[in-house]
Amino acid sequence: MAGKEDKLYAGRWIARLGRRVIAQGGTPEQARQAAQSRFKEIPEILFMPGNKTLNFPKILDLVREALPGDLPVYLVGGAVRDAMLGTEIHDLDFVLQRDAIKISRRVARHLKADFYPLDDERDTGRILAVDEDGTRLQMDFAAFRGRDLESDLAGRDFTLNAIAYDLRDNAIHDPLGGAQDLQEKRLCACSQTSFSDDPVRILRGIRLAANFGFSIESETREAMKKAANLSGEISPERLRDELFRLLDGAQPATCLRALDMLGVLSYILPELSALRGFDQPAPHVHKVWEHTLATMVHLEALLASLAIGGGPEFEADLPDRLMVQVIGSYRTKICEILASILTGDRSHRSLLFLAALYHDVAKPQVITNDEQGQMHFWNHDQVGAQVTAVRARALMMSNEETAWLQMIISNHLRILFHTQRLVREGKPPSRRAIYRFFRDTGLAGMELCLLALADLRATYEQTLPQETWAAALEVVRLMLENWFEKPGETIDPPSLVNGDDLMKALNLEPGKKIGELLEAIREAQATGDVSTRAQALKLAKKSLLN
Repeated sequence: MAGKEDKLYAGRWIARLGRRVIAQGGTPEQARQAAQSRFKEIPEILFMPGNKTLNFPKILDLVREALPGDLPVYLVGGAVRDAMLGTEIHDLDFVLQRDAIKISRRVARHLKADFYPLDDERDTGRILAVDEDGTRLQMDFAAFRGRDLESDLAGRDFTLNAIAYDLRDNAIHDPLGGAQDLQEKRLCACSQTSFSDDPVRILRGIRLAANFGFSIESETREAMKKAANLSGEISPERLRDELFRLLDGAQPATCLRALDMLGVLSYILPELSALRGFDQPAPHVHKVWEHTLATMVHLEALLASLAIGGGPEFEADLPDRLMVQVIGSYRTKICEILASILTGDRSHRSLLFLAALYHDVAKPQVITNDEQGQMHFWNHDQVGAQVTAVRARALMMSNEETAWLQMIISNHLRILFHTQRLVREGKPPSRRAIYRFFRDTGLAGMELCLLALADLRATYEQTLPQETWAAALEVVRLMLENWFEKPGETIDPPSLVNGDDLMKALNLEPGKKIGELLEAIREAQATGDVSTRAQALKLAKKSLLN
C-alpha cells in the first residue's frame, strides 16, 4: 500500500480490490457495506494504521529479505496485537499458504539461527533466533489453517489475535474487527465455537483481559460458561502452561475468581472447590476461599510495592509502605530471585502464587472442634503439602517444582509462630531458630517470608493490630538480614571438620551418626558456640557421651 493511502486512510478500515481502494469506513462492516453497494466482487477488508508506527523487532527486516517474492507471508497473533498496543514483543508467528517448513528453514539459514520442524503434519517450523539487541525470539511458520488467510484468522481464539500484517506491503488484514476491539478494550471470541474447539482458550481469555485491562464481551463470556465442562479435557501440559502464564501475569487473584465464577475452576483445580463457603474462626475475617484469594491480592500488592521501578511507594497502603521501609533494602535481590526460573520456563513468582493458592487447601479435611466448640485446623500445613504435591504431579510439573511447593506449604506457619512469640513474649527468633528455618527451607525461606506477610494481612484485613504487623516485619527483617547479609554466620557456616575427621578422631564407623554429629556442629557454629576445629571435635565427643 502506497504511502499516500497510508496517510489518507490512517486509522480507518478500507475495502480493496486488487491494489485499488474501493471503500472505507470506521469499522470493518462499514467498509464492507460501502463496497458491496457499488461492486459485485468480494473485496479485501483491511485496517490501515497509517501514521501510527508499529514497532516490530528489527529482525523482521532480515526475515523479509529471506522470503520469496511470489509467496505472501503474514505476521499474525500476539506480535501484531502487541505492536498495535505498543508493548514488548516476544514471539513472532507467521502464516502462509504452503511450504511453511521449507520457507522457515530458508529464513533460518539467512539468519544463521537454529531451526527444527515443529509439526510435519501441519506444516509448521520453528526458528530460535537472537535480535540485534540480544533478545531471544521464537519464530513459528505455519501453513494456513483453512483455505485462505481469512479462514485462518476466523479459526483463531480472539479477534485481537486475529489481525494479520502483510510483510510485502505493510497492510493490516483485520476481517473480524480486532483493531477496533483493541481500541475499545474489549475481548471478543472469533466464533461461537472458539471455546468448544479449544477449552484452554477460556484461561487464555481471562489472562488477556486481566493483562490488558479489557472487558469480556457478554456473548464471549456466555460461550466460556457453556464450554466450562470441557476444560477438564485439556491436556495436563497445556493446562499447566496456561495456568502458570495466568499466575505470572496481572491480577492472578482476579483471574482465579473469574474462573471460579465461570465454573471452570472445579474442573482444572478440583481441590479448591471444597474451600468455598467454608468458615474459619477469629481472627480470620474471611471464609477460607475468600481468604485464599485475599492472600493472593495482598501478595500481588506486596510484590508491586517492592518492585524495582514500580510506582511511588505512597501508592501502597500504610502496612505495605511500612513493609518497604523495613525490608526495602533487599528489593533488588528479592525481585531477581522471583524473576528467576526454577525449572522449565516457570518463574519463582508464579510458583509462589500457586503456593498461595494452595496454602490452606487442606483446612476442610482436618477441621476439628475442641470441648469448648473452638474450631482448629491442626496439621493443615503438612496435609496441604501432600495435596498440593498430588496436583503438581497431575499438572506434569517437575520433581524439583513439586518439592519446592511442598516445602513452602508445609512451612507456611513458621513465620507466624515467631511473630506471635515476639508479640506475646517479646522474644525475636534466636540464631538457632533462624538457622533451622533456612536449613529446612533454603532459598524458599525468602519466599515464605513474603507469603507469610500476605497471609497475615488477609487474615486480619482492616483489623490487623499494629503491634502484630510490626512484629511480623521485624521477624521477616531478621530472616532476610541473615539470609542476604550473614550467610556464613547463621545460614551456611564453613565446615570445620568433615566425616573422615570425625571417624578418625572418635574412632567411629561410617553411618547415620556421622551426619548427626556434623549437623550438631553446624548448628553450634550458627549459634556462635563453636568457631574452631578443636571446639567442633570437643562438641562431637560430648554429644557421643549424651
